Amino acid sequence: MGQVVSERSIGGNGSGPGMNGHGGATIRSYAPATGELLGEAPNTSAEEVRAAVARARRAQEAWGALPVEERCQRVLRFRDAIVDRTDEIVDLLSRECGKPRHEALLHEVLVAADMATYFAEIAPRALEPREIKLHLFKHRRSFVHYAPRGVIGVISPWNFPFQLALRDVLAAVVTGNAAVLKPSEVTPLIALKQKEIWDGAGMPEDLFQVVTGYGPTGAALIDSGIQMLVFTGSVSTGKRVAAACGERLIPCVMELGGKAPLIACADADIERTAQAIVFGGFANAGQVCVAVERVYAHREIHDRLLERTVEITRGLNQGDPGKEFVDVGAIIFGPQIEVAERLIKDAVEKGASVRAGGKRAPGQGQFFEPTILAGCDHGMNVMSEEIFGPVVPFMQVATEEEAIRLANESHLGLNAYVFSEDTDHARRLAERLQAGSVLVNDVLMNGALPDAPFGGVKQSGFGRVMGEDGLRQMCDVKHINADRVALGSKDPTWFPYTESSYGWFKRGMRALYSSGSLLRRIGELF
Repeated sequence: MGQVVSERSIGGNGSGPGMNGHGGATIRSYAPATGELLGEAPNTSAEEVRAAVARARRAQEAWGALPVEERCQRVLRFRDAIVDRTDEIVDLLSRECGKPRHEALLHEVLVAADMATYFAEIAPRALEPREIKLHLFKHRRSFVHYAPRGVIGVISPWNFPFQLALRDVLAAVVTGNAAVLKPSEVTPLIALKQKEIWDGAGMPEDLFQVVTGYGPTGAALIDSGIQMLVFTGSVSTGKRVAAACGERLIPCVMELGGKAPLIACADADIERTAQAIVFGGFANAGQVCVAVERVYAHREIHDRLLERTVEITRGLNQGDPGKEFVDVGAIIFGPQIEVAERLIKDAVEKGASVRAGGKRAPGQGQFFEPTILAGCDHGMNVMSEEIFGPVVPFMQVATEEEAIRLANESHLGLNAYVFSEDTDHARRLAERLQAGSVLVNDVLMNGALPDAPFGGVKQSGFGRVMGEDGLRQMCDVKHINADRVALGSKDPTWFPYTESSYGWFKRGMRALYSSGSLLRRIGELF
């Protein structure tokens, strides 16, 4: 459910700290809703990163040797500590991210607690050695074992800094690994709070390390001897991270950007679809990698759906979540406001109309009004570039075929949505969409479904997190093959090679792999 690690987190340009930039001795964290200085975090040096990884590696040796059931029980102890400190975590999330308390609770703390519970429940089954039924060499037996990799690096984003970081950290530790987290420099205090809760819950302190910092800290983590990296961030940064991992032959999972289309079929329930568009586009102020970023509405319902969506959007309550219960909070990373303004300006110049919002909200803080654009088409950048802010463009389509074609005309493929009262029909449409996940008649459910693998296609990344597939990806897969029946001192395929054995094997191959009747194939042996 997350997306952007800012460009400064791993690589940057001359305008800010980056891979070749320089930060100060500390990172300052400011509240996006008020501009208030909330606190500071260390700007971890490369030497300190290497030391943290070394400590994690030593702790992992004992942790990885524990039975998986015991590891899971200890993870549940950490979960209990999270639940006990819910109010404290929600308060910090609301201040450092400017997000509504409902979203801090439901999308961050609750999801993290549920992930811990789920991983602890399925890990013993998912990691159990399994036998492969061999199709040919029946005198042998093969088994697949899942072994810890060692130390797994996690580079996490600022949009869901609590649950997205723990999603990968918890998956790493239940599978027997250690984890070193490099959070976004935009939200470092959340990561430090996670470490504080971890240590306070009696978990092995060195097993989970947090290294806060700018781009050089992330680069140092990749170069520190870790055995795997899980990265959540933008496409441009992800390419540099993947290249750095490739140079070192470090396995990596890339969960990158999204441009999720929502297809509203002619028979879609207008009220539910409109409510879903508003929630899917404006929850977390649109700073969600699976946010609804473009709507393709069938012409039979387009106008009614648009009007209802505009009506709901205009009724949203936006403001400082520290003062009141609001629907839409602040923009966590200020430069995203400029992205929204640029894309709206381009769309309006090319013929789109602003039906709701469209500008920075007045007053203090980093706020942008929830925005609905009408009359959009694929000549506008807003239909192709990731927005990562509270802007939803509408485009009318004549047929579902047109909607599918336009939805697939993207370099991104993380998530998609289909709305129709005919669920079976919607599923058939979903199968044709080029996306890692497709939801039917719902939005933003991915992060709340730890049972299911999550990841993208195209430039939205590779690899999967969550589900049994995600847990196993944290492991080295080891194949063990052993004899079932002893064949004596040597196998018939071993030396020496003779003319008679060659003829026998050739006849055997023809008997096994030729077409024809069983009697004819048996005859090939003689």
